Amino acid sequence: MPTHFAGATSRTVPSRTVTSRPVPSRTVTSRPVGVATTHLRLTRRGRAVITTLAAVPLVIGAFLFAMNGGGAVATGSSEHTQFSYVTVHSGQSLWSIAEKIAPSADPRDVIADIVSLNQLQSAVVTPGQRIAIPSQYGGGR
Repeated sequence: MPTHFAGATSRTVPSRTVTSRPVPSRTVTSRPVGVATTHLRLTRRGRAVITTLAAVPLVIGAFLFAMNGGGAVATGSSEHTQFSYVTVHSGQSLWSIAEKIAPSADPRDVIADIVSLNQLQSAVVTPGQRIAIPSQYGGGR
């Protein structure tokens, strides 16, 4: 039995509607059962090994190219170059020989050409030594 109080007013409370929010669904990828996925992590040592393995063929290739790439190609015909020769006498030096065979040229250039042609270790010569004279200076003995 409802009891009413005098002077009381009745109020109705609006009802709330409860709405549910959509829950994002998980996308399931199909993977074979038993296959674990791992991320490859290289340590400093592992990176050094891989870098070395990548660099070794490059270094070997550069070395082989340097050893073989710059060589002159031999031809089938051989040209015989005739050189003039001078025998060193006592008291002679390459300087005096250079002045004698090429009086108008700079003796330093002539000496450098003689040393290069004869594959001398230095500009020192000994009496009795036979020296080949470059062809551009050969006529002035």
